[in-house]
Amino acid sequence: QVQLVESGGGLVQAGGSLRLSCAASERTFSSFAMGWFRQAPGKEREFVAAISWTGGSTYYADSVKDRFTVSRDNAKNTVYLEMNSLKPEDTAVYYCAADSTTARLRSGGAAVSYWGHGTQVTVSS
Repeated sequence: QVQLVESGGGLVQAGGSLRLSCAASERTFSSFAMGWFRQAPGKEREFVAAISWTGGSTYYADSVKDRFTVSRDNAKNTVYLEMNSLKPEDTAVYYCAADSTTARLRSGGAAVSYWGHGTQVTVSS
């Protein structure tokens, strides 16, 4: 069982930056593809970004492309989401996720194997 713990959320003004971290308990972390999802109030959870187990491939939702960067440090069992040029519409609970492939992460939330509990990101205008 993989346990995922997010951190780094908070309140930031529009145009600002935040870096989210997700620490994994599993020592085989490096074999998992990792991803980030978010859920805004009254909306469904949506895919944000994913990274392959090697870190060599990354994928982004169109809404965050060129503003967010996903990365990972397999030695630290940690995946990151660097968020720049934040907008009020980025306000949501952000969830870390793990699965065997980036394709499973990108296909949507229902099939994802492991989830964190989420961290709140609030962007004020």
